[in-house]
Parts: sequence; structure tokens; C-alpha cells
Amino acid sequence: MLPTRAQDQDKSGLSANPGAVDIVAGTGRLGRTIGIREASGVRLGGVWLGDANYLISGGAEPGKSSFNSMLLLDLNIDLNKWLKIPGAQFGVDYLQFNGGRTNAQAGSVVGYNSLPGLPPLARSELYEMWWRQRLFRDKLTVRVGKTVPTNDFNNVLRPLQLHDASLFIPSVSGLAYTPVFVNPTLLGVMPGYYNSAYGVTASFAPTKKIYLSYGLYDGTGARQDQTGLRAVPSFKGYFFHVGEAGYAWQLGSRGMPGTIAVGAWGQTGKLSSPGRTEDGAQGFYAFASQRLWLRRPRVDNSGITSFFQFGMNQSKTLIAKTYVGGGLTGFGLIPKRPSDSFGIGAGVTRLNESYGFRRSETMLQGYYQMRLVGDLFFQPTMTYIPTPGNSAKLAAATAVTMRVTLLY
Repeated sequence: MLPTRAQDQDKSGLSANPGAVDIVAGTGRLGRTIGIREASGVRLGGVWLGDANYLISGGAEPGKSSFNSMLLLDLNIDLNKWLKIPGAQFGVDYLQFNGGRTNAQAGSVVGYNSLPGLPPLARSELYEMWWRQRLFRDKLTVRVGKTVPTNDFNNVLRPLQLHDASLFIPSVSGLAYTPVFVNPTLLGVMPGYYNSAYGVTASFAPTKKIYLSYGLYDGTGARQDQTGLRAVPSFKGYFFHVGEAGYAWQLGSRGMPGTIAVGAWGQTGKLSSPGRTEDGAQGFYAFASQRLWLRRPRVDNSGITSFFQFGMNQSKTLIAKTYVGGGLTGFGLIPKRPSDSFGIGAGVTRLNESYGFRRSETMLQGYYQMRLVGDLFFQPTMTYIPTPGNSAKLAAATAVTMRVTLLY
């Protein structure tokens, strides 16, 4: 089954960037507005994100502002209804991004804002185009085409799918910094937002508690090729492959959901950094989440959830060597604001000093996400970076982000 979408439920807790972690984006309202009934097997939706950022102090350019906008259009077709192919789906996404030097202004290497990535910071691209096939009573799922591997791998934000609707949360956290979307030890090799890539993903779930996944993708992003801007794959000896195994449970008499997953990855091809080269790279990651408290069991999803992340590699050329992070999220705890959530998170990244970076970058972030009306959300976020990684000479950075999210 496709991951449950936040917009399909009147619940709190939305990812700060749904385009990075959701296979199907938006509510489908766009299609319904122009007369396309989802019963026909066609769903048209998407998401728009816009934010304003101000570097209050420290970093590389204190006092500077920046602005980012991301538009995603998503078309999903049920091929069982259209071509009589059981278990088949087709998806295609268009992405438009216009942004600024948000992270560079703060001197952040890993990124306190997940929207801007590598240049160009103004881009229009075929973000995704895939065929998804479910087999053997949905125990095996294969997806082929241009995809975003962070939907399927290292996705700490994806909650456990539960039959009890009162336990449902759309996202484990609404943090806006990059590490919750891609572990820093994978930066530079793993395709994702907004540099998607062609490849194949296979997932096997023998039970509802266990899954095994493997993916193989165009890995030319490791030489800083902009795979997201490509209409066709390249490869040319550069492949990124990753495997992950996960287990889910419900803890105690209240059935508080939790998950844990471990993964290993490899990148082929010649990799380089200032003064160094190597033939490929490998690494390991793990993540977990656990509901800690239910305020009103079997009534709604209000309460507190936690998450944890870890990653490491032995690469001499990637920008990050190890990462440890985690956070807490509160859902529906504000009186008369059942759809609001808030959270905190922190992470420490050991950096590759051959780039001239500081030895490590530490980041702390807190946010409050409020539903304004319908599918419109507003999220003020405060970030403190005591050790901006771009240079040991930079003072601690403090930044504020104001983000608006519209699902349609």
C-alpha cells in the first residue's frame, strides 16, 4: 500500500517538506476542483511551500534574509482501472523551485533549511515518473523509473501504519533541517529531493511488522551531476545501491507504535575531494521512532513521539563522516488546537576537514506548526547552530524561518 498521507486525515503533524518523503503528494483537491473524480482512477494534487528566513546573528552573513518557494504537481493513475493491470500504478511529478543562499548565509554545511540544495537554485524539472507494481498479495512491491529514494530508505519521518485511526500521525516530526530528510553521512551520494534519479526499488514485507528493501539508482550525483534536471538516466559507471531492513511494534497495553530500521549502502565510481580521491564509498545508518505518551488513548493521536538517527561511513571524500541526532514531537497538546504540533530536534555531524570545514557541526531546532484553515499550515521555526561547519572562524548562528505550506 502507498504510505498514508497526512492530508487524508484530520490529524496533527505534517512533514516540513512533503515532497521529500511522500510518494503521493497533496490532497487531490486540484483534480476534484477541475472535475476529475478520484473514483475514475486519476488523482491530481500537489503541494506549495514558501518560506522567509532571517539570520539574526553569527554565521557567514549575519543580518541577511533569504526566500524559498517550491511547487510540486503530482499525477497518480490507478492502472487497474485504466488498463486492467491489477496492483499497478503510474505516477509523474513536476517540480519548480526558486530559492536563495539560505544555508550558505548561516555557514551551515548540512543545512538548517531543507528546501535549498545544490545550485542551480532556480529549476524546473521532471521530478518523478514511475511505474509501481504490487505482487503476491501486496507482499512484494517494485517501483521503476525516476524516483526519490528518500521516500523508501532512511525515512525516519514515516510513521507506522496502523488500523487504529486514533493513533495515526502523518509525520514523526515537522523539523525543517536537512538531516531528518537525508542522513548527512549520505549527502553527496544518495539521490533525493530535489535531485531525484532513475532506478529500481523493491520492497518485501512478509508480515505487517517486518520489511526488507533494496534499491539501485543512477549514482552520477556523486560527481555533482544534477540528476533531478535530467529527463533520461546516465549512470556511466556510477551507481548508488542501498538495502534496508525494518521492524515495527506496538508497545504496552496502549499499543504505542514504534519502529526501527538499519541500512547499508554503496557508491561506485571515482570520488574526489580537495587533495583526495577514492574508488567508491560505503556506509551504514540506523533510525528509530517510538510513541512515548498518549494523552487520550483510543480517542485521538494527542501525545508525544520521539525519534533517533545515526549514520557513519569510511569515505575520505564525502562531506560528513558520522551523524547522531534525535528529537521529540508533541501532537494536539494545545487547548482548542487539535491539529497543531510542535517539536525540537538536535544533531551533531562530524565533517570532513579536507574541505576546510570545522571538525563538526551541531544544530538545534524548534518549531510550532499550526493549521490556519483547511489544508493551509503556518510554521515558525527557530534554529541555533553553535558550531557552523563551513569554517572554524564563524560565530554561532541563530536563524528564524517562517514557512507556509499549502496542500491541494
